[in-house]
Amino acid sequence: MQLRQHDLVPDADDTTPHGGRSAKAVRTLFGQGETRQERQAIAKEYSSILDLVVSEAADLRKNLDVQDRARLGDYLESVREIERRIQKMEERDLTSLDLPVVPVGSTFDERLTLMFDMIALAYQANLTRVFSFMMAGEGSNQTYNHIGVSDAFHPLSHHQNDNGRKAKLVKIQAYHSQAFAKFLAKLAAMPDGDGSMLDHSILLYGSNMSNSNAHNHFPLPTLVVGGGCGKLKGGQHLKYPDQTQLSNLLLTLLDRAGVHVDKVGNSTGVFSEV
Repeated sequence: MQLRQHDLVPDADDTTPHGGRSAKAVRTLFGQGETRQERQAIAKEYSSILDLVVSEAADLRKNLDVQDRARLGDYLESVREIERRIQKMEERDLTSLDLPVVPVGSTFDERLTLMFDMIALAYQANLTRVFSFMMAGEGSNQTYNHIGVSDAFHPLSHHQNDNGRKAKLVKIQAYHSQAFAKFLAKLAAMPDGDGSMLDHSILLYGSNMSNSNAHNHFPLPTLVVGGGCGKLKGGQHLKYPDQTQLSNLLLTLLDRAGVHVDKVGNSTGVFSEV
């Protein structure tokens, strides 16, 4: 039983130069350089991660059956695709210009997609089994021009019950959910042992706020996704009595992942229905 989350805490809403937390995640997972000059030096010495292991991969392929050879091919192609995308972003590097602090070389949507793809790849390579990913911070001034919302996220969250602002906030939240759904589809299509990566995952998706205008966290809809290696029942919509501790769900997920503890925060017990 594995709790598949990620041990980095990246944030797609990142406005630090050189890629910020996205670049940190790439370096941690795949050994990229700290600066553009370092990356160029590494690129000259090692033209590709795959080029380093091509002979080993060929030898390994000889000893695999047809199904495992296909899985190895899919994994190597995923690595190559991420290499191509990172290289394309670096080609658009604007650090030589006198600019304010802005995301360099990529849009918010591109960074968000790249982060999810790197998490999936890290799962597939068994580089990590735990992740925590915040798409946009609570106080974010991120705009969503790519979906037709030019307003900043945080001011919109204090909508003051204005229907126009609430409609824009719904559009942003729908976009976040759709991005997560694409990640789930990628995991569902990724073979892993006797099932898919999604079958063997436990994913918790939600927010820290219910009514952001009032800074109220009740009621708080929360989504649990994945098969958990058969430890999760799934396919349910469960409604618990008002003010039930969310920590009970956290305790339950730890229990399903084989991490048995007495309490998590103010938890009072596990949910047998989950």
